Amino acid sequence: MMTDEKIKNSSELEFAVFCIENVAAKLGVGAERVYQAFTEKSNIMNGYIVPEFEVLHTQSREYIVDDLLDVMNERGVEV
Repeated sequence: MMTDEKIKNSSELEFAVFCIENVAAKLGVGAERVYQAFTEKSNIMNGYIVPEFEVLHTQSREYIVDDLLDVMNERGVEV
């Protein structure tokens, strides 16, 4: 199980925003709803996106969005 990690710097913050905005665009919903799904409805932000930043941010936008949709699906998180 991954540990919780808080955003440590502007690169991680920018990546978190990138993830939220691009997942929102793919799902056709507002970014606020995806933010809530990643933070309030689940632990995807601090338990997945931030700890996996070093690996994830090197991938393509499409890969990242699909990966996050898979994680949401596996955890039963809906926006």
